[in-house]
Amino acid sequence: MIVAIHQPQYLPWLGYFDKMDQSDVFVLLDDVQYKKNEWQNRNKIRNADTWQWLTVPVLYQFGQPINQVEIDNTTNWSDKHIKSIEINYSKAPHFEEHAAFFEETFKREWPLLEQINSHFIQYLKRALGIKARIVKSSTMDLETSGTQRLVDICSRLDADVYLSGAGGRDYLEEDLFSGSGIELKFQSYRHPEYEQVYEGFEPYMSVIDLLFTSGSKSIDIIREGREK
Repeated sequence: MIVAIHQPQYLPWLGYFDKMDQSDVFVLLDDVQYKKNEWQNRNKIRNADTWQWLTVPVLYQFGQPINQVEIDNTTNWSDKHIKSIEINYSKAPHFEEHAAFFEETFKREWPLLEQINSHFIQYLKRALGIKARIVKSSTMDLETSGTQRLVDICSRLDADVYLSGAGGRDYLEEDLFSGSGIELKFQSYRHPEYEQVYEGFEPYMSVIDLLFTSGSKSIDIIREGREK
């Protein structure tokens, strides 16, 4: 069994779903410390010039775990997000297939960041046709941290293989995996190009950029970036 683990991000990029697609179980690491100015509360979409941020405003205290971070719903951020998506993607070939879901999601008031992130991730997983099962680390009542926490998650799930992002080479204690009988593999991903709404390809957009333009072909395009 292959397990991959990642923090729940906001409308993640293609490589996030490539890792999920290679896994049997994908764990949302929702009970570790929230990191400001990363991808947990924001991502990029195309616009007529180049790209723009979609950022969810949050209220948080330093050291707070992701699943306790509140959304600042005193602003009209959700209206801005759906309007930006509609303005930039309404003419995309497959936008209408998903428009109702996005409209309904942004109309709801979400108390916690992790809730809307997980909601989007589950939908995008289904829309892409990815079969991996998603679980949350917060359901496991683990007390360890760092690499040992990842090893313990894998052990709980009876994993034979842990698929790490490429950045894991810089910080993982690899011997902890081998000592637990778990093979450690690293994702190798080169961003594929595809036809976007606007001319001039911009990589590293949210996966919705691909989904709205490529529809059912999206998962095949994601897999094109997978390096053997």
